[in-house]
Amino acid sequence: MRAEPLQIDELLGEAYPDAHCELDYRTPLELLVATVLSAQCTDVRVNLTTPALFARFPDAAAYAGADRSELEELIRPTGFFRNKAAAVQGIGAALVAEHGGEVPSTLEKLVALPGVGRKTANVVLGNAFDVPGITVDTHVGRLSRRLGWTTNTDALKVERDLMELFPAERWVMLCHRLIFHGRRTCTARKPACEGCPIADLCPSYPTGEPPAMKVAVKTGAKAAGKGRNRQAKK
Repeated sequence: MRAEPLQIDELLGEAYPDAHCELDYRTPLELLVATVLSAQCTDVRVNLTTPALFARFPDAAAYAGADRSELEELIRPTGFFRNKAAAVQGIGAALVAEHGGEVPSTLEKLVALPGVGRKTANVVLGNAFDVPGITVDTHVGRLSRRLGWTTNTDALKVERDLMELFPAERWVMLCHRLIFHGRRTCTARKPACEGCPIADLCPSYPTGEPPAMKVAVKTGAKAAGKGRNRQAKK
């Protein structure tokens, strides 16, 4: 295991000592529902929406028996509300029918629920059940490529690459730190490289351009140059 990834994780821990899941929840079910609603939506917007939702539907049975139009109206601010309502109601029904109304604590059972993928499952496992998992959202994927930890864009491949670099006990907090860093400093369009706490160790400094992209651009430039030289000799 290389020391550099671990050192970066330590530095991010010092920079963001309060890193945590930014979705508001009290129970595994609330976290599961909030995570489903967070797709293509900010955590801030979800947190503004869920208090009324959680008060109206306190358990899996309530979601399963919900009036669809009422459920849709409550979650409308999160976007894609019809699809999300169908998923949430399906989750409620599946939990009642297959798990006694309780959220299961294994990846296999979570991803079998309607609308629940690995990312959502790992959020629930890591934060509600303290089960190690790597949550590859847009921030974790982007930063992992910028840091040279992976060249993959497929979330499952990124997850596996990070699992090889870090021991399981670091996985959950690593993702929280990367997400905090991605939202506050290493943003998608204009990363604040000059104020970055890990700039000295980042292969993408000072542009935010992943090292794999730099190689591709450099290789392309060389090829173009050779092409021009060949043309000049003719």
